[in-house]
Amino acid sequence: MDAARKRRTRAVILLTVALLLAGALIYTSFSAATEATTPSQLVASAEPDRSYELTGKVVDGSVSREGERLRFAVRDRAGRTAIPVVYEGVVPDPFREGREVIVEGRVVDGTLMADRDSLVTKCPSKFTEEQGGQG
Repeated sequence: MDAARKRRTRAVILLTVALLLAGALIYTSFSAATEATTPSQLVASAEPDRSYELTGKVVDGSVSREGERLRFAVRDRAGRTAIPVVYEGVVPDPFREGREVIVEGRVVDGTLMADRDSLVTKCPSKFTEEQGGQG
């Protein structure tokens, strides 16, 4: 086998290995990602013993504390469907009624029993519709 053929064979093998590794990395990235579920999707099709990532807005007037537990309801961004949430753990500073949140947990008797310290409050956008004409 001459030197040029050896180099070409090595290059093909290295490129094949690189493509396989890149494909494995992409597959792992997408398979590990979970899609957030809305309250209406969760109410319609929640399965027992399955973990969900819920996203939506905290319902006005729904926030209450019972000892270490924080209770609130999350509704669809544009809808009325809501699901109650029971949460224990660190509460982010920007958490309040009307804010968009993400929380993980399991549905038990129609209530999302959130995993400890899984609550994330999304920051409100500084580019809201009310400010659309300003700049």
